[in-house]
Amino acid sequence: MKLKLYQVDAFTDHVFGGNPAAVCILDKWLENDTMQKIAQENNLAETAFIVQQNNIFELRWFTPETEVDLCGHATLASAYVLFNYHGVTDKIIKFYSPRSGELLVEKKSNGWMTMDFPTDTIVAIRNIPELDAAIGLTPIKTLKGKTDYMMVFNSQQEIEAIDPDYHLLDQLDCRGVIVTAPGDQVDFVSRFFAPQCGIPEDPVTGSAHTSMTPYWSQILNKNKMTAKQLSKRGGDLVCEHLGDRVKISGKAMPYLIGEIDI
Repeated sequence: MKLKLYQVDAFTDHVFGGNPAAVCILDKWLENDTMQKIAQENNLAETAFIVQQNNIFELRWFTPETEVDLCGHATLASAYVLFNYHGVTDKIIKFYSPRSGELLVEKKSNGWMTMDFPTDTIVAIRNIPELDAAIGLTPIKTLKGKTDYMMVFNSQQEIEAIDPDYHLLDQLDCRGVIVTAPGDQVDFVSRFFAPQCGIPEDPVTGSAHTSMTPYWSQILNKNKMTAKQLSKRGGDLVCEHLGDRVKISGKAMPYLIGEIDI
């Protein structure tokens, strides 16, 4: 069986930036084990699998180690593939995730795409000593979302300097850890660590911005904000808080088109 494979760099306007994602368009769902093995073989943060059902595209995401509830950059990459290589002429693509419900992606005239995602529910909690030790720095505030911890710091310089202990991070009961602070040239910056999912540091994490956007919207008293993820590859986003929904915008660039033979 041969499958078309696309690799797209998401949340960037140039190749080798942003977060690379693989996208496979399927006629019907493969066995879970087969999709997991494809994701392992790709060895990217996420591989997205898509099956079209009438006017809705069913969408699932796999890291090299597990299926995840929500992935922003692979959704953006999937929309890019459908808009540019699969003849989708509508300005809005309707995705459906079995784990996260309806997800919309709108194609803008300026090359940006805007995702419409559910807002994460975050609650402030006491600082966790094991988490502080893993990150190597004590935050001013710790919050917990549906799948991640979020640690808030005072400055971009603190975020840039963090050198986590990945072994300790791997012991935590969560998908991953977001560290965030006000930005020097954007509204807020972040990094994201998820060794539990086989991703020591994710280059750009769209889903993490469903947690950060409502927080920074309240702190900064503004609904629309610019954001940057400070990984080595870097990523640029525009986030808008709309109550129970979050709009996350970014660009994408194609890297390769290939074929899987299984």
